[in-house]
Amino acid sequence: MGAAISDYWKNGKASRLRVFSPMFDEDEIPVETLFRSYESMPLLERHALELVKGHTLDVGAGAGCHSLILQERGIDVDAIDISPLSVETMRARGVIRVFQKDLFSVGDRYDTILMLMNGIGIVGTIARLPQFFQLLDDILLPGGQLICDSTDISYVFDDDEPLDEMINYYGELVYRMQYKDILGKSFPWLYIDSRTLGDVADACGYDLRVAGNGQDHDYLALITKKQ
Repeated sequence: MGAAISDYWKNGKASRLRVFSPMFDEDEIPVETLFRSYESMPLLERHALELVKGHTLDVGAGAGCHSLILQERGIDVDAIDISPLSVETMRARGVIRVFQKDLFSVGDRYDTILMLMNGIGIVGTIARLPQFFQLLDDILLPGGQLICDSTDISYVFDDDEPLDEMINYYGELVYRMQYKDILGKSFPWLYIDSRTLGDVADACGYDLRVAGNGQDHDYLALITKKQ
């Protein structure tokens, strides 16, 4: 993804960013959407940005579209991404505070953790969610919030494939990306319904409020520490 982002920034165009999964047909991410403006964002995404407050961490910031908007609004935002080319592009685009690191190596504390474009997916599996909430204990300031979105993908399965009989949770997927001749490593990705995420959050001492629903079985979650 970083190579695709870098190409688009430098050349105004990019080749196909292909996405593979054993469970689905080959897909493609339109690279230009990673550079979208506020006006071209879905309403749910705009609403998420309106909920941001205080010192903010933009996780998996990509090309920096969210961080740039928040900066313009006077929000103190740190953008992180694991791709060096994404970090380089964000700096070139004017993101002030950008770092090459993953969420689990963050050392600062924040009022808002922002994880959009199904950002909660980086957790990978439901089994890792308790570890993720333990991390929130360390990096969220008192009164802080996690803003994230996900999609309930149960609708893509046939009725003759009962979800409760699957070995793993139906939203636990494995993906692999390819850009030109660069084939990335396989990685786990989590799509999780709001009820399941809420149940795990509750068990870990957090409250989940669904702050909005999209048109494609997606939703926006606002997660805060129980008082």
